[in-house]
Amino acid sequence: MKALRAVNNLLASATLALAMFIIFIMVAALFLSASTRFITGTGFAWFIELPPVLVSWLVFPLLGPLLKKGQHIKVDFLTPLISVKVKKILFLIVNLVAFISACIFFKAGLDATLMYYNLGQVMEIEISIPIWWMFLAFPVGFLILALASLELMFDNISDLFNR
Repeated sequence: MKALRAVNNLLASATLALAMFIIFIMVAALFLSASTRFITGTGFAWFIELPPVLVSWLVFPLLGPLLKKGQHIKVDFLTPLISVKVKKILFLIVNLVAFISACIFFKAGLDATLMYYNLGQVMEIEISIPIWWMFLAFPVGFLILALASLELMFDNISDLFNR
């Protein structure tokens, strides 16, 4: 459990650093696009095309850390009404569903990435970015989510039987 927690903490730190870097790149690209258009009257198309390409790398790797911190989107109207024991069982079920879903989506994302890698297609923007590079965010993100939800499931089981 200590090894899994250490790996997840390292992945969470790396993912948050990556997210901050991507947000910086997105803001800088849009700022530079507006600046060059204002100063020169023309701009570079790739400044505008870069942020949408980076969105998948911003969203999917953050799934696990956000689930672990409880900062994901959730509806929280039921938990104040149920007992502590039922709440622990509910959290275990939620994390089990997240784990199973992450494993399924990891496999699907890996298949899509390999397909686009084998096709060798490149995005039709000013910068030649392989399509598989964008799709790689799916299996990476869902692997991180699977590891985070596995850790949370172990914590839920420990809480359920130890208290």
